[in-house]
Amino acid sequence: MSRDSRHAKSRVLAEMMEMAQALAPHGLISKQDMAKMQLICEAPPEYTPERVTAIRVGKAKVSQAVLASILNVSVSAVQKWESPSSGKHPSGAAAKLLQLIDKKGLEAIVA
Repeated sequence: MSRDSRHAKSRVLAEMMEMAQALAPHGLISKQDMAKMQLICEAPPEYTPERVTAIRVGKAKVSQAVLASILNVSVSAVQKWESPSSGKHPSGAAAKLLQLIDKKGLEAIVA
């Protein structure tokens, strides 16, 4: 994603959040929808190898292969994320899905 498109996406998300915050006091957006908006607009954190492992083992309770399948990435990618020496970490959709699993549990993304 180019710098300009990232900036545009960030601006759109900020404007969506601002609109939701303006609607909430008037009862035009529910607390539940507001919480969803905050989760959507919030940028995922940068995950350390320890945190990826903690989410996979402690929260999701799945193997590296299962997590890779859920996140639509290779098993090798998950292995690299969990390895301190690799310097790799989840980004994009995988980071956002990890954030959802961390906050809401695996049930939030697996039906």
